[in-house]
Amino acid sequence: MVDHLVQWFSGVPRTWVTALLSMLPVTELRGAIPWALASPPYGGGLNWREAFVFATLGNMIPIVPLLLLLERGYQYFRRYTWFARVFDKALARTRRKGKVVEKYRALGLALFVGVPLPGTGAWTGALAAFVFGIPFRYALPAIAAGVVIAGVVVTLASLGVIGIFRAI
Repeated sequence: MVDHLVQWFSGVPRTWVTALLSMLPVTELRGAIPWALASPPYGGGLNWREAFVFATLGNMIPIVPLLLLLERGYQYFRRYTWFARVFDKALARTRRKGKVVEKYRALGLALFVGVPLPGTGAWTGALAAFVFGIPFRYALPAIAAGVVIAGVVVTLASLGVIGIFRAI
């Protein structure tokens, strides 16, 4: 899937593609950093600093609007039955995964986002902040800290410094 997205962005600087990949809720920086570090034609061929910086910044770009507009959007779209079903399913999943957020609030949110596992990224972190009522002024720095932590872990794992990908 990432390969098709990258072909679609041919001609766009690899640093921008890295940022764009990390903005997507499916890939986030967990997909963007390995792609950016991989050699062309299968990756961006960036050095680790560029990969880390552009993926981290790109991952944070959609978070501010998400945090600011999630409540309004939820109230507006809630009147549509199909939306309510989809969103309620996402909320239930976030509540199940977000026990640490519920218990430790902003610190828990940073840890939740910082663990580079499927379903624990910045997008889900913004949703968790909404679900557990964490104010913007606490949620944004917590999510940013979590993104940096996840970025460090994914970068080190992608470089082979830590061996979490060897077990997969």
